[in-house]
Amino acid sequence: MNARALMVCLAAAWLTGCQWLPAQSRDDVAETTVAKVETPNCYAEVPGFADETCLLRDWVAFGLASQRGDGEWRERMRERLVGTQTETRLARAVVMSWGPPSQWKQASELFKADLHAAPPRLQPLLRYWLNEIERRRDQQHRLASSEQARDALVEEKEALAQKLDALTDIERNINSRQRTE
Repeated sequence: MNARALMVCLAAAWLTGCQWLPAQSRDDVAETTVAKVETPNCYAEVPGFADETCLLRDWVAFGLASQRGDGEWRERMRERLVGTQTETRLARAVVMSWGPPSQWKQASELFKADLHAAPPRLQPLLRYWLNEIERRRDQQHRLASSEQARDALVEEKEALAQKLDALTDIERNINSRQRTE
């Protein structure tokens, strides 16, 4: 019977036990909500180095905007990012790295020239972007080389086909002479 009483007590405690557990006060919930709302408002249209709390967020957002933007957007940003300040030159490099392949070399040179002057927290991201653009430049170079090699093979094939046709014609002439004799 003791076991039965114990089971009933445990069942009752289990069913009503939630009210006995320490509950988080409403003030704590309100403070957590306020803390989440007070996070810094990052994602500036043009990133800089001044705001340490938003540094990475701003640059990542700018890189994504450059990647997703069309040619017109990138051209407006390039015109806006004229200057010799390191952060301006690096932002211009980001924009150009997502532009046409003709701009990739200049973007790479800007990254290489100013990467060391960027804040240490930002340097790995910029180095990643530099490596990415160098990889794309290398792929573009390999593609151009393979297209040139393919074009040369097509020309060589056409020349060999013409020679084969000429040899076939000569053989036909020889065979037709032998038949007439």
